[in-house]
Amino acid sequence: MIDVCDILDALRWHADIGCDEAIGDEPTDWAALTARMPVRTAPAAAGRAAGPLPSGRAVPAAAPPRPPARPPAFPESPDQPLGASEAGIHARARAAEAGSLEALEAALRAFDGCPLKATAMNTVFADGNPQAAVMLIGEAPGEDEDRQGKPFVGVSGKLLDRMLAQVGLDRGAVYITNILPWRPPGNRSPTQAEIAACLPFLERHVELVKPRLLVALGGVSAKTLLNRAEGITRLRGQWRSYEGAGGAIPLMPMLHPAYLLRNPIAKREAWRDMLALKQKIEEEGLK
Repeated sequence: MIDVCDILDALRWHADIGCDEAIGDEPTDWAALTARMPVRTAPAAAGRAAGPLPSGRAVPAAAPPRPPARPPAFPESPDQPLGASEAGIHARARAAEAGSLEALEAALRAFDGCPLKATAMNTVFADGNPQAAVMLIGEAPGEDEDRQGKPFVGVSGKLLDRMLAQVGLDRGAVYITNILPWRPPGNRSPTQAEIAACLPFLERHVELVKPRLLVALGGVSAKTLLNRAEGITRLRGQWRSYEGAGGAIPLMPMLHPAYLLRNPIAKREAWRDMLALKQKIEEEGLK
């Protein structure tokens, strides 16, 4: 007989490691997938001399060792995962081929170089007006965003809408996306490998939209776009520069709405940053 306490302990353990919702009817046997991956074997010893076997038959001289075959640039099957560097190269090649936002979204949805895609429900591409002068870039989708397939539609998104409204903006006047298009399990922070795999798509995204101003929402977004190591509390509040393929773009790092929900006292800093954004929009004549 199964003890109810054991069941509850198992549920708590799954929640602690990020398994907080069901995404499939059947569990994935990762051990079986790993077992199907090709295993490299050590080459036979070279230079073995010919000699007689106990039965009297001669052993043919060993052939000179052949150079190891060059591994394929990308996996030949979905069961063979990409390394972080290979994923970045693959992503950059696919992103560069996209000549429009529609093509970029299609390339992103077809990309299998980031393991987050396997655990997410939806690919979250963007929302808002792609012709807008202001582009907001968050960190990664949350649970609501993953379910609906749009960025900033949950509680954090409602707060962001209110913040924009205070300076005369709405979703029709800005364009919104994230560093990562797939939700990390349990809303954990993304790894550097996951960011590196998806970054080429974001860089191409910015290049295609051609915004006049960028807003980085949260520490992951700010540090990634600025290639800086400081935290968001040090980076926020000052106009900085994003150096992309299309040239330099003014960028304002801001506190993420989710952070403001956890730390309401920080809304004072966020309000100052929104006023700085409003002033910049007016100075640039973007409204």
